[in-house]
Amino acid sequence: MKGHDPVVKRLILDVLKPLEPPINEFAVKLASLHGVDHVNVSLAEIDQSTESVKVSLEGSEISIEAVKRRIEELGAVVHSIDEVLVGKKPQVK
Repeated sequence: MKGHDPVVKRLILDVLKPLEPPINEFAVKLASLHGVDHVNVSLAEIDQSTESVKVSLEGSEISIEAVKRRIEELGAVVHSIDEVLVGKKPQVK
């Protein structure tokens, strides 16, 4: 990417996940992705075998595809992308 190309800085997702892994482990797995600095996972609803969670990611250069892949690897499904914040990548001197 060029110095001022737009990159994803914040991403908010509605996710349906199994009860395992618990949300703290789920958040850690997402936080380990390149370009992700902060992850917040909040429980919206729970039933016998699944949890609906709101996932908020912030970082310097978030790959939506990498996030979706990791979520699927954890047995979860992205219901919707609810918010995206895009900014320009700082130019490296």
